[in-house]
Amino acid sequence: MKKLNYLVRLSLAAVIFSGLALVTPVKSEDLKVGFIYVGPTGDHGWTYEHDQARKEVIKALGSKVKTSYVESVPEGADAARVITKMASSGHGLIFTTSFGYMNPTIKVAKKFPKVSFEHATGYKRSKNVNTYSGRFYEGRHVVGLIAGKMTKSNVLGYVASFPIPEVIRGINATFLAARSVNPKIKIKIIWVFTWFDPGKEADAAKTLIDQGADIILQHTDSPAPMQVAEKRGKWAIGQASNMQAFGPKAHLTSIIDDWAPYYIQRTKEVLNGTWKGNQDTWGGFKSGMVKLAPYSKAIPSDVVAMAEKARKGIIDGSVHAFQGPIKDQSGKIVIKAGERANDGMLAGMNFYVEGVDGKIPK
Repeated sequence: MKKLNYLVRLSLAAVIFSGLALVTPVKSEDLKVGFIYVGPTGDHGWTYEHDQARKEVIKALGSKVKTSYVESVPEGADAARVITKMASSGHGLIFTTSFGYMNPTIKVAKKFPKVSFEHATGYKRSKNVNTYSGRFYEGRHVVGLIAGKMTKSNVLGYVASFPIPEVIRGINATFLAARSVNPKIKIKIIWVFTWFDPGKEADAAKTLIDQGADIILQHTDSPAPMQVAEKRGKWAIGQASNMQAFGPKAHLTSIIDDWAPYYIQRTKEVLNGTWKGNQDTWGGFKSGMVKLAPYSKAIPSDVVAMAEKARKGIIDGSVHAFQGPIKDQSGKIVIKAGERANDGMLAGMNFYVEGVDGKIPK
């Protein structure tokens, strides 16, 4: 979905040096902006936040733009059909908001060179295709610190979607941070192979709690894991949007994706003719693309202070989620002491760090 895979390193060199292209300005009254969503707008997670950003575009630009969206579009061939239909119906700017839309977006963009395309979390770009994503692992670092301090069982439960670098990166960042403040930490992972399936997500959360986890984290899009934690009297951390309403007692915080500023900026650029293709944006805490929901009042003040110090440190560059020395599961040093993971390693991460049990599914 929203994600990079391990092949990114093979393609990055080819695209990073490509030239940029300006797209011809359009008349404001003619600009139609389209959004392709992988889930329903009511998932209260990933797609919900993208649609909230669409609404912010309307608020910011008013009659200058008209927006439309198609929700619950499967990744693959069907995505190409939907994107093609949107591009052929007069849309001048199209946001495709799932990793699995990458190849379909590139394919359709070749047929519509005058349309500006923005693809979330992919790595393939062209003269009329940009990519963008959030450094969600920065949020995972902070919530990992909180989880490491708040757990009583020393077992964290993680509901994971698909074994792609973004999800693996998040698991590693969470575990490394938690273990840095609690050496006894263990993490149990259940892969559900879906982005949005409340039933599967709930079942995974129940199983993790039965296995001893007293804090549930997720990289899926519904609030089902949060709701299970609430019913079972456990802690939980939300994903993509503020999920506090779904687990008032369970909710410690949530990692929030704020796409609105980026969407407004890109739309303005198309309107005034300054939009450039073949660009990549990877924003985090510093840019505001990644945020945290208010901390639970149940979190001790010293833990909140620790979390805030880390968040601010990430912003000023004094803290990094992947600071060496770090070993992989085999004991091999993958990040040396005094060094940090570069964006290449982060974007293509396909290994568990030392201490994580289990194997990454193929």
